[in-house]
Amino acid sequence: MHIARHWLPRRPQAAVPAPAFAMPADAVATLPDPVAFRTTLLELIAAATRRVVIVALYLQDDDAGREIMAALYAVKARRPDLSIALYLDWHRARRGLIGRQRSEGNAAMYRSCRQRHGPGIEVYGVPVQNRELFGVLHVKGFVFDDTVLYSGASLNEVYLACHQAYRLDRYHLLRHAGLADALAGFARQYLRTAGAACRLDLPGAPGARRLARIIHDLRAALDRATYAVPHEAPGPGEVAVTPLLGFGRTHNALDAALLQLLREARHRVILLTPYFNLPRPLRAAVGNLLRRGCRIDIMVGDKTASDFYIPPAEPFKTIGLLPYLYENNLRRFMRGHRRQIASGQLRIHVWRDGGNSYHAKGLFIDDEIAVLTGSNLNPRAWRLDLENALVLRDPHRLLHARHQAEWAALREHATLLGGDDALESPAQYPAAVRKNLRRLKRTRLDRLVNRLL
Repeated sequence: MHIARHWLPRRPQAAVPAPAFAMPADAVATLPDPVAFRTTLLELIAAATRRVVIVALYLQDDDAGREIMAALYAVKARRPDLSIALYLDWHRARRGLIGRQRSEGNAAMYRSCRQRHGPGIEVYGVPVQNRELFGVLHVKGFVFDDTVLYSGASLNEVYLACHQAYRLDRYHLLRHAGLADALAGFARQYLRTAGAACRLDLPGAPGARRLARIIHDLRAALDRATYAVPHEAPGPGEVAVTPLLGFGRTHNALDAALLQLLREARHRVILLTPYFNLPRPLRAAVGNLLRRGCRIDIMVGDKTASDFYIPPAEPFKTIGLLPYLYENNLRRFMRGHRRQIASGQLRIHVWRDGGNSYHAKGLFIDDEIAVLTGSNLNPRAWRLDLENALVLRDPHRLLHARHQAEWAALREHATLLGGDDALESPAQYPAAVRKNLRRLKRTRLDRLVNRLL
């Protein structure tokens, strides 16, 4: 109760105009699915004439990753003056997949590509923290000349739906030179020019001493980092777009902005997250909105639609506990809000489509604001990772029909739950899962896991 009062007063405060780019509504487009995302990505690479800047958690050494690298080298061969830079998480790039045997990770592919095709594409690893567990580069956004392709997706076969399975995210195309300059400028100023990024396509990884110094300097710089954004007032036919950065527990502009947006919500909020593990301030915000009478829809992935899910027939690994922890979080939340669920004020949607997975995140507020983000809206995103988002303010609802169509498409494979009893009972979980969940709860380690993952 005290937390809710602290973060969200009962009466919404007046909004303070935020820095923003005024952008024609027609310059904003929503892509329908992972196939369109992959097709558009390859088309933008092939058409680039001045610059390509890709910032993502990882680009995988698989069919999709190799296809993207081949496309980048092909366009560089046709246009030698084209600048191409990739910024990826340092730790994620230098390990294999969780649960697989040890390997050199994706960095080995980047070096191999350079050896075959020569220089021309710079691949940087950004070490946000000494260990991946305690923070990663989770900023998203690809720049192609004056176009921004924004998604929470990373780059591999599943996110790009190269074969049978896919991982659903959100995909948006924004054609605006100023926004493209801001995203590319951040990568250049805070990651490359400041010496925070280490080359992944070259041999000779920095030692522990040098890496520690790099991380220290990067974190100090990120504590002050912002996107270069003007104060442009949108005119007729335009919307306001604000890119935001989020890093650390203090001075986190993204977290503060999300709370302020919820503080100002009047009628309707839609919240998307793949892993139900809301930070305490967000939980308090949701509770206060419900008390104010706001209607809230929350969409999460079914535990079987998590990228951490391990089918019972496969050997159990500890990482496979996560989907069950998130489902238990959801169960407790729903039990605490049974009355609002019964009245229809709070609606919980659980996404599942066969063996595919769900990774959509973001917000819709009052049919006038949309938040596009790679943030999972969980404690890790709020405390540890380097995150970003694009906030679209649209008071004249020029994008309303597009947002409604996107929300309808997301619901196509989602089930509306009538109550917490619609979730699988923990008594029905596989024996190995039940045993390990009891152990975590007995040692209170489940709380620690929720904060870190």
